[in-house]
Amino acid sequence: MTEKYRLFDLLVDLKKMPLKEDALAAKENGTWRKYSTQEFIDTVNYLSYAFIDLGIKSGDKIGLISNNRPEWNFVDHACLQTASINAPLYPTISDHDLKFVIGDAQVQYFFVSNADMYHKVKLACQGSTVKEIFTFSQVEGARSIHDLIAIGKSKPQESKLEEIKASIKPDDLATIIYTSGTTGNPKGVMLSHHNFISNIIGTEKLCPFQKEWRALSFLPLNHVYERMLSYLYLSQGMSIYYAESMDTIGDNLKEIKPQIFVTVPRLLEKVYERIVATGTKLTGIKKALFFWALNLGLRYEQHGANGWWYEFQLKLANKLIFSKWREALGGNIVAIASGGSALQPRLARVFHAAKIKVLEGYGLTETSPVIAVNTYNDEDIKIGTVGPIISNVQVKIAEDGEICVKGPNLMLGYYNHPDLTKESIDEEGWFHTGDIGIIEDGKFLKITDRKKEIFKTSGGKYITPQYIENKLKESRFIEQAMVIGENEKFPAAFVIPAFPFLKEWCVKHNITYTTNAEMVKNEEIVKRIMKEVEKTNESLSHHERIKKIQLLPADWSVEKGEMTPKLSLKRKIIMAANKEAYSAIYNHDNGLR
Repeated sequence: MTEKYRLFDLLVDLKKMPLKEDALAAKENGTWRKYSTQEFIDTVNYLSYAFIDLGIKSGDKIGLISNNRPEWNFVDHACLQTASINAPLYPTISDHDLKFVIGDAQVQYFFVSNADMYHKVKLACQGSTVKEIFTFSQVEGARSIHDLIAIGKSKPQESKLEEIKASIKPDDLATIIYTSGTTGNPKGVMLSHHNFISNIIGTEKLCPFQKEWRALSFLPLNHVYERMLSYLYLSQGMSIYYAESMDTIGDNLKEIKPQIFVTVPRLLEKVYERIVATGTKLTGIKKALFFWALNLGLRYEQHGANGWWYEFQLKLANKLIFSKWREALGGNIVAIASGGSALQPRLARVFHAAKIKVLEGYGLTETSPVIAVNTYNDEDIKIGTVGPIISNVQVKIAEDGEICVKGPNLMLGYYNHPDLTKESIDEEGWFHTGDIGIIEDGKFLKITDRKKEIFKTSGGKYITPQYIENKLKESRFIEQAMVIGENEKFPAAFVIPAFPFLKEWCVKHNITYTTNAEMVKNEEIVKRIMKEVEKTNESLSHHERIKKIQLLPADWSVEKGEMTPKLSLKRKIIMAANKEAYSAIYNHDNGLR
């Protein structure tokens, strides 16, 4: 592969590899529907002919809202090779943001997965530029993707398609990905074919990829992270299987036995919590062995740093206990890529100890996305960091600690916003990420916080909330946390307990569990969780230590508008919704000052 590639050239290369029966696969009516290499390529071409027949031309925007499924790829690749622009969106997008994107991008056509999404988009499209909405599943009153494929079959336009493909240059716009920030309207990030291709080149040594490998895909394809990895899988000739839903991942792992999947730390935390919950239900020697192995894993250090006796015990733990963890993930896992937010080092340690390599990386939509990643080679992994910077990207740390990036993966700019583009990319071409970091051992990038989220107490001391929040969440008692205290005398935190674990703890301590709302007011529970906070405080500087907490009764979520789809906290919204809790901490009479 060279940097002269366009993304649709991946399909040309795919055809030169050994043809597969399962290039793409998804569950339909309880069984795996597999698409061969040839069917994948033919379907994309038929759809492209239909696009030409519809009059879709270069630069036209095509909206796409769907769960992960092969049809997502068909539309994406048809857009790529007809020079139309795929503008994919989260299925959970709010009505306000949906209307904004339709207007901002001047969307011409829309593809949606099902009836619910069809009606949502239809309502948002009223009086807009959208000419028609197509569906993946059959929906009454709408034409489906299958109708378009039939049109393409009956009206092949090979020479016209080849003419369009020949006119597309590597630096041409390939997609607009709208990112939902913590404030304001979504921003459209413009990425070129070359942006993605350069990132594939920079990450293809991430793992010892093989054509026989299967990848399980479940993170949203409209997010740059899963999407780029999908292009990477295709470039390696691997099969991609789509999980039915987030709830079926465990079953799907056992069914398809993948070699790799991509995840976010929160899902890995849930896997870990489920494993620990299973262990607590064991009795006698089995339970003792389980927790012996678990505690061994939590103490894991790389490169045999714990000595021969530890390594001997770990070998035994792998045979007796951790082998079952690997079986639960399908038995074939070579690596798990983790990104999107910080991975707790204890999780990385225990999974590495269990011979499950979790390769933490870092990037942004604006950088297509990967900037740095821990790769499969032991010398290129350092737990607690996001790994070495990839080969074709440059990073510098600014005087204030901000991570700045330059390279072929850097976006073309923000759609319709040259002003915002100018703000984020300086005159020398460095993109300012808004993240604070350091380089460890002259090689490994470590993220320490978000520049915009750092705040000062009234004493003028800086607080880096994300670092403290991640430390707090290492406790089994704590599900979510938000550090507060800007312009106040001391830092405090809103804490959401891990309610399933809390319920178990209450049973053991003879505390009658009623409702979450009542339990967060229970003094015994508050004291116990404060004890966990004090453990975190021991590792913090005096001015960073959490002095008070307020327990809250319900998880923050994307659906309630308290988190972005990337699971970043929308701090202003959470603060506004918890004025009383804030006032109780700082003894304010009238809510937020």
